[in-house]
Amino acid sequence: MPSYFLSIYCALPRRRGQASGSDERTLDWQNLAGRRMRMVRMADVARAAGVSVMTVSNVLNERLPVNEPTRARVMAAVEALGYEVNLTARHLRAGRTDTVAFVVPSFHDYFGELADQVAPLIEAEGRHLVLERTSADAEQEMEALSVARLQMYDGVLLSVAGLDLEQLGRVRTAKPIVLLGERDVPDHLNHVRLANESGARLATAHMIERGSRRILALGCSFDAAHMMTTDRRAGWEHACREAGLAADPAYVVPVSDYTSLGAREAMLEVIASGLPFDGVFAVTDIVALGALSALADSGLRVPVDVQLAGFDNLDMSRFIPPGITSVDANHEGVAEAAVGLLHRQMSGWTGPAEHVVAPVRLVVRGSTRGGA
Repeated sequence: MPSYFLSIYCALPRRRGQASGSDERTLDWQNLAGRRMRMVRMADVARAAGVSVMTVSNVLNERLPVNEPTRARVMAAVEALGYEVNLTARHLRAGRTDTVAFVVPSFHDYFGELADQVAPLIEAEGRHLVLERTSADAEQEMEALSVARLQMYDGVLLSVAGLDLEQLGRVRTAKPIVLLGERDVPDHLNHVRLANESGARLATAHMIERGSRRILALGCSFDAAHMMTTDRRAGWEHACREAGLAADPAYVVPVSDYTSLGAREAMLEVIASGLPFDGVFAVTDIVALGALSALADSGLRVPVDVQLAGFDNLDMSRFIPPGITSVDANHEGVAEAAVGLLHRQMSGWTGPAEHVVAPVRLVVRGSTRGGA
């Protein structure tokens, strides 16, 4: 949306002996400020272009076809006069803002790649995508769903990382909203999540099939609520038990934060503790990168000594030797499902909300045995 700025010029009294040329410069600035402060109206554009106000409106709003010479004359007058369309008034009349918000914990890695899939789908409907960052903070996520903020958009895609089920249950609005993320959400809100348990199971089973018997679940957790770290731990557990292996809680290794640095530090602590392991399932690719660094610095070869698999299939995972085996998070499918649900609501759908689980697949690379 355009921003409007008002410049104010304060003329100081002329000092004795000051050159008269400065008076002229002051006058020029005052005239310019006066011209800018006077709002140019559509009638002014019509007068300058020699057409009716309705014709100007048709050109600017692209409502009815206008022949090219007339359109060019109107646009030349708009440019010469500095006319600015009052978008607020237009949106109030039309009942839409032509913008959709994508509210995410951060703009890095997973969310950046997902936004690249979401944006073209929003733009195809003639709208613009606006990104907001919450830092996974519950208060900021709730603020994004406040009445004041929702009025700015035609719809909102919110990746939930901080709000819990009870807090989300208090969200009641007619504004189209679709939630993304791995937390439980109320039945009345549309939601798209990944098949987290299935993906972790695929990655862990793959390493077991290729010889690993003691696999760490790096970055997973034992929280009671459904969330990324617990669902992916459950997939790791199922794969171990299906293979007749113990899912020892000692092999569930938390991280201080979900950065590569946090993962590296946690991995180094495990290595120093002497806990025997020959595989690592990392809860995200970012965590896998930290693990890879720690393993290399400790003289452990991937995949000869330790197999490694991540989750998200970030683009960079292809290029970091030896190439990280990873669960593909289906960015395209998630984007299509979420935007489809949002478009349906923006088109007037009043039926029940839908909860979608996006399927995932394993991409095998050099960090596991037999990989490319």
